[in-house]
Amino acid sequence: MNANTLSLLFFLLLSILFFLIKIHVIKYAYEKIQISPYGVFLLLFFSLLGSYVNIALWQVHSSPHHATWFTGLWSVLPSLITSKTTIAINLGGAIIPIFISLYLMVKALHPEKTLLATLIVSLIVYYFSRVVPGVGITIPILLPALSAALSSLLLDKQATPQTAYISGSIGTLIGADLANLSKIKDLGISTASIGGAGTFDGIFLSGIMAVILA
Repeated sequence: MNANTLSLLFFLLLSILFFLIKIHVIKYAYEKIQISPYGVFLLLFFSLLGSYVNIALWQVHSSPHHATWFTGLWSVLPSLITSKTTIAINLGGAIIPIFISLYLMVKALHPEKTLLATLIVSLIVYYFSRVVPGVGITIPILLPALSAALSSLLLDKQATPQTAYISGSIGTLIGADLANLSKIKDLGISTASIGGAGTFDGIFLSGIMAVILA
């Protein structure tokens, strides 16, 4: 077995291990918000598949761009000229977290505290969000989860994990994507997906991380 084969095998094993760790972490988070093991399995299954599904909603006319200020340097980005941008919503990164949040909200002991925590996270995420032409809407990766966990601990100690999940996922969805919809036309991309970062990152991961931190 040559060195290249060994390197490839090591990479595959490392990827599998990393994936299993993610599954375990998400399973733990779901159980913490009192979702049954069978429900956890279904959510993981549909979330994994749903991360590849973007449902088109409408189209907007977009403005062409040729260069952008990104990470402190002027960068020329390819394929930025487009006439229309399709607004879509991701099944795994938006729709499923929304339904989970609605389910938890119905069971919430203090829904007003959950709504306040969600509002706080939305405002924080919106303030730090940046619209980067040719890239999308960017936010500091740990900001939503930390904001949600802290807000939940301060506002609703009796139901912290549930409040953390709702504020982390819905707050990020509102603050990063929905609040910046009017700026989509400036991105210069063919498709902008709400919650489209994927199942294990972006909005979905924000809710999961918030629960664990809480």
